[in-house]
Amino acid sequence: MENSEDTVFTSLRKILTRDFILAFLALFAFILANYMLAPTLPIYLERLGAKETEIGVLVGAFGASSLVLRLVVGQALLTYSERKIMMTGAAVFAVTFAGFLVLPLFWPLFAVRLLQGVAFACLDTAVLAFVVRIVPPALTAQGISYCLLAVNFSLASAPLLGMLVINRFSFNLLFILGAALSLCAFFFGGLVKGPPVARPSVPTSRTGFAVNVKAIPPAIGSFLQNFIWGSLLAFVPLYAIKRGVSNPAPFFTAMAAMTVAGRLLGGRIFDIYDREKIVMVLMGTSTLTCIGLAFAKTLPVFIALGALWGFGAAFLFPVLMALSMDRAGSLGGTAVGTFRALGDTGLTLGPVMMGIIIPLTGYPVMFLCLGLASLINLNYFCFFVRAGRR
Repeated sequence: MENSEDTVFTSLRKILTRDFILAFLALFAFILANYMLAPTLPIYLERLGAKETEIGVLVGAFGASSLVLRLVVGQALLTYSERKIMMTGAAVFAVTFAGFLVLPLFWPLFAVRLLQGVAFACLDTAVLAFVVRIVPPALTAQGISYCLLAVNFSLASAPLLGMLVINRFSFNLLFILGAALSLCAFFFGGLVKGPPVARPSVPTSRTGFAVNVKAIPPAIGSFLQNFIWGSLLAFVPLYAIKRGVSNPAPFFTAMAAMTVAGRLLGGRIFDIYDREKIVMVLMGTSTLTCIGLAFAKTLPVFIALGALWGFGAAFLFPVLMALSMDRAGSLGGTAVGTFRALGDTGLTLGPVMMGIIIPLTGYPVMFLCLGLASLINLNYFCFFVRAGRR
């Protein structure tokens, strides 16, 4: 037992370095600003007169631009430091919040959302690539898991904070607060240093958009999972309100709380147990969440389903990313860019396609379609990704 505890503390000391903590804080402040928009942006757009299809496009536009820029950032990381790219993303994100204060529907806000996707691609990809580089290889999945706690801590508090601000004050204050948090991310990102790195030389034919082919199979699982996640972000708030739940934020808070608990208590599971078996089990929780939402009517049910999704997310995304890193070898920056780019594709297509389905079928059928997407993801992983490694 003593040896086991010593091993845990030794691993934590190797992971929780000064640079890791600064990168964590940069990601936390940035994602806090982003997730304040999770329950509030659909409400804001609806009050401006947007329809479900328009809301889906505006939410999905974020992922569309992020998708393209992930590949560019992955390539840029072979040349430029993670610190510079983090600072660029945070600065652009701060500027976009000013756009919400002055611009109307539709195309001006569409451009704002595209720029937010650019900012997200820069900072998020750079932070994760930086963590992969500074954490010992044997602790990669654990390090990614702890880094992604920044996302979960933000998700636990940001939706409640966002709803509090718009209910007690105004949307204008929400956007000002988002800009301030982005500047905090700029400050923390500017302080990271990291050890010197010998950046690999890449043949000229592979410059520009850097796609790491080896990282693609697990990344397709991320695509399908983010397809569902983007749809939940866009439409759970509106769906909950239509079901009589006045404040949908607890759904996201329960989700984040369960994710945080899972990662804090089970971080070492990633590096001990068969990652592929973990993925298969947790894709099942995504399916149950989507099916449950089709029949949810009360706040306690929404909270329980949010916690169920959070339990799966606590392990699923880090494991899929770690599998991509394992396959990619030394080109961690391009692997992160490829993995996150495919995830952003799902984040884009999910809200757009579900925004088309809702007017035709209604919300319950839409959630059942998401459950079917989760089943497809599970079967793809079992019969293509897992079988392909044997």
